[in-house]
Amino acid sequence: MAKNLRPSVQDVARLAGVSLGTVSNVLNNPGVVRRATAERVQQAISDLGFVRNDAARQLKAGKSKTLGLIVLDASNPFFSEVARGAEDRAVSLGYSLIVGNSGNDEDRENHYIGLFEEQRMAGVLVSPAGSDAQLMDELRSKHLRAVLVDRTAPNNSGCSVGVDDMAGGKLAAQHLIDQGRKRIAFVGGPLNIKQVRDRLNGASEVVNETAGATIRIIESAGMTVLAGREIGDRLLAEDSKSRPDAIFAANDLIAIGLLQSFVFNSRIRVPEEIALIGYDDIGFAETAIVGLSSIRQPAKEIGKTSVDLLFDEIENLETHEHRQVTFRPELVVRASSSCI
Repeated sequence: MAKNLRPSVQDVARLAGVSLGTVSNVLNNPGVVRRATAERVQQAISDLGFVRNDAARQLKAGKSKTLGLIVLDASNPFFSEVARGAEDRAVSLGYSLIVGNSGNDEDRENHYIGLFEEQRMAGVLVSPAGSDAQLMDELRSKHLRAVLVDRTAPNNSGCSVGVDDMAGGKLAAQHLIDQGRKRIAFVGGPLNIKQVRDRLNGASEVVNETAGATIRIIESAGMTVLAGREIGDRLLAEDSKSRPDAIFAANDLIAIGLLQSFVFNSRIRVPEEIALIGYDDIGFAETAIVGLSSIRQPAKEIGKTSVDLLFDEIENLETHEHRQVTFRPELVVRASSSCI
């Protein structure tokens, strides 16, 4: 055997002095093999450093034990928590999970979908970069069992798990108004991201129903700390009388960037001059330089529930019924939005 080649099943059989069928039984059904023979095969496996080609085995059997997950932004701790919850549940069910990051790019999303299809994965979880309906049609055309994550599947075309972002936007705006704030700004973007639009629409509905309150939309280049700092620096350049007295950021990363811009060198007092609330309640929110108020999403539970729905479709295809699970967000108040 050449040194640069991986040992094969044939090599194991040759070294152990048994047939290929015996090696296969030791790997897949050891109970039917005599103990002494099984020990000889296991010793050959150990001596050769043989590793079974599980992907090929699953492909031949027509059944995979691997799931795929495509997230919008792997650098966002919210999606990291979703992935952790999904992985924990998948492992508990005997599956493994492979994560891909689309970066909110439909071409990259399609690349991963094609890759997962080629790997014959049992099913995929996707937080879509584009149209929900178009994505579900594409996944179904490829015969991929799928669950939409952090979105809602249209027309009962599949299962989905998400959060009521309209309700989350309302919670954030109402909290700021309850603190006596009237000049509210919404910071987030791009606005073509459905979750961002829904959070803005929820906040706008509350503001428009409140006498004397206004909402200013400031679209950010992205959903990152740096994008938040950029908007914060722009606001610092404005006359203090024209600035908002409260900001609802589309996620916590943007809010943390705003907070850094305002608080460094004590240029704007938070919350005295500008109250601030984010969205997601990531781990950094509580430990920020000023404790960040936020709208909490149950990220791990979203991941776990997504895998549960996908598992049910995989294991019970004939009786499975598509479900749309929507979690309610929760207001978490900290120092950044309340002087109390």
